[in-house]
Amino acid sequence: QVQLVESGGGLVQPGGSLRLSCAASGSISSFYALGWYRQAPGKQRELVARITSSGYTNYADSVKGRFTTSRDNAKNTVALQMNSLKLEDTAVYYCNAHLSGTSVDYWGKGTLVTVSS
Repeated sequence: QVQLVESGGGLVQPGGSLRLSCAASGSISSFYALGWYRQAPGKQRELVARITSSGYTNYADSVKGRFTTSRDNAKNTVALQMNSLKLEDTAVYYCNAHLSGTSVDYWGKGTLVTVSS
């Protein structure tokens, strides 16, 4: 069993920055792709950013150039640096661990990011 715990959410003004972190415990390994999803009120959960075990990253078009994800395999952590935040970035952000080539997925409970003036 894998547990994922997010931290770093909060209230920020438009144009500001936040850094989210996700700590994984349990039988996590470097074979997992780690990612961030978000869900805004009334909307479906969507992929924000993902980083594979080899370090390949992909981002949603809406956050490219503003968000950066990174991972530390030794510490089993993944981070999401969010810059130039916009009102539309307001959502609950979830950490995800996906075992490549399988249907195995683990989720954190989420952390709320509110962008407001």
